[in-house]
Amino acid sequence: MTAPTRTIVMTGATRGIGLEAAQDLLRRSPDAHLVVLARAASAAQVLPRLLAVSPHVTAVDVDLASTAGTLDAAAQVEDLLDAGRLPPMRGLVLNAGVHLDSAAHATADGYEKTFAVNVLANHLLLRRLHPHLRTTPARVVVTVSDAHFGDLRHTGGIFPPIRWSTPERLSEPGAHPRPTTGRAGRAAYATSKLAAVYLVHEWARRLPEGVDVVAYNPSLVIGTGLARDAGGASGWLMEHVVPALALTPLADTPPVAGRRLADTVLGTTRAATGSYVHRSRVAPSSDESYDVDREAALWTWLEQAAGA
Repeated sequence: MTAPTRTIVMTGATRGIGLEAAQDLLRRSPDAHLVVLARAASAAQVLPRLLAVSPHVTAVDVDLASTAGTLDAAAQVEDLLDAGRLPPMRGLVLNAGVHLDSAAHATADGYEKTFAVNVLANHLLLRRLHPHLRTTPARVVVTVSDAHFGDLRHTGGIFPPIRWSTPERLSEPGAHPRPTTGRAGRAAYATSKLAAVYLVHEWARRLPEGVDVVAYNPSLVIGTGLARDAGGASGWLMEHVVPALALTPLADTPPVAGRRLADTVLGTTRAATGSYVHRSRVAPSSDESYDVDREAALWTWLEQAAGA
């Protein structure tokens, strides 16, 4: 077995496309050491599958809904890198995300949970770990979604139109109309994915040359379990309607989407920093996603939430 020469840190690697991508990364990159940031119980379930591919896997416990928990996990990764127990870091995959049944769930820090996990946690990890991406070329990948378009063409009407507000407001439980409903949960998810695209654009301006950050949109994928907590129409559609689309070009299975995520991480899918990768090619994100004022405001709020 080849000794690892680079580290890839990944969230959302314990199920769905993330697990498929993690296995694919290990198969295709025997020189990589994969660090999985996940809750301990989830990591324990999938570690045997990952270790069967490569012995170079480390799990770090994290609660992405907690600012302190996210920063503590990042600090543990830093300690391993600084001590030489991990090879130099070359990749960061921010694939974790939640899609909940309402917009009323609050974290211990008081933030709306969807926004906390899908936006704030990504920023905290990238903020803390990006100085370790010293060996270039290096790549950061943030998983986003068609949901950020908020229109019929891209979401089939599952997600409502996005009503952007200030980051301060969007980070609060109850920010969306009728916050205890599934529709509000879908609005929170779509809005968080638009914010994630803004985050990619802003980080692309700030990372040094040779360190790229790109958004990856898997589009419609069956059998990921993402909507398991969404309830209502989303859960019903994902269970009864979407699986039929697997026989068409409109949807991918987790292995296919996972391989495409791995392609994006490894640079097989070529994409300049700040790009939006739709499945397997660079494409425009929504017209609304190109707003430098919103990007700057989001950055300012995230930095304040990080204690900067």
